[in-house]
Amino acid sequence: MPLRVTFVAAARSATPPAERFEDDRPLDGAGWDEVRRVAGDLLPLAAAELRYCSPTPRSRATGDALGYAPLVQPALRDCAMGRWRGLTLGEAMAREPAAVDAWLADPWSTPHGGESLLVFISRVGGWLDTRPADDGGRIVAVAEPSVIRAALVYALKAPPSSYWNIDVRPLSTTTVTGRAGRWNLRLDGGGPQASRA
Repeated sequence: MPLRVTFVAAARSATPPAERFEDDRPLDGAGWDEVRRVAGDLLPLAAAELRYCSPTPRSRATGDALGYAPLVQPALRDCAMGRWRGLTLGEAMAREPAAVDAWLADPWSTPHGGESLLVFISRVGGWLDTRPADDGGRIVAVAEPSVIRAALVYALKAPPSSYWNIDVRPLSTTTVTGRAGRWNLRLDGGGPQASRA
């Protein structure tokens, strides 16, 4: 039986949303309000046999608020960004424009002193490939948008540059089905209710 892994993007932690590298901020008031608004639609995912989350405070809080009681998975942590940790892309660009340009152009580049994009994608993909099929077919994982983008690039065997073209919105769901080395993106119609299938 193929696995079905549904990623739920963590609720936001800033208004307006400003994605920061390795963002450790907790959910803010707007994030909690968003979780309350969609909880009814996302609650059915709690029936998954395995429930995980990224180690960030907002991923853990989102998973707990949705009733998932998720297990923290260190492999689902954000890309290690070294000295850019906590910065937005714009802030890093203002400080080190040539380094950011190199990082965006080369998936092996690590001018920040952290992980390369390829190492990050491989780490998240390794987690995906080692999910235990014996424990059940449905898995839910609350993760940061960057982690979900990395999982999709890996699952689809897409070029690393496609990472920059994937937009993951707070509390959106993305499902991949399959098994190690062979994953498919599943697009459900009908909005949040489709996650119940």
